[in-house]
Amino acid sequence: MINAGTTFLDKARESLEGARQAHAGGRFNNCANRSYYACLQAAIHALLIAQVKPQSDGTVWNHGHVQGQFSGLLISRRHRYSPALKSVLTDDYELRAQADYTERPVSEITAFRALRRAERFVTAIVLREEGSR
Repeated sequence: MINAGTTFLDKARESLEGARQAHAGGRFNNCANRSYYACLQAAIHALLIAQVKPQSDGTVWNHGHVQGQFSGLLISRRHRYSPALKSVLTDDYELRAQADYTERPVSEITAFRALRRAERFVTAIVLREEGSR
């Protein structure tokens, strides 16, 4: 069985705090990056709780695999999370790609929206875990 400890949830909280600090400091590209990773890490935690394994060798989580399994399995099939979270991973992933790999900077308001999505996403994972104890 997979160890469903809090490592990835701790990472998600750290990334979320980094996103908040980046936004407050006017580092909007970094805010977008950290917002996405907060969601990804929280989604990995949720997948581990649901006993879903990483692809291939079982040690590295692929972004597409996490996005697909969280949305398809945990939201659509198992109904563990709200459908309102369905597009968060892909939306924040696309914004992170813009921030990291294009010349177009992320605006303050766009970064703020990504941060709010990440806060809602991570909170949903935390509340679900607390409710299942």
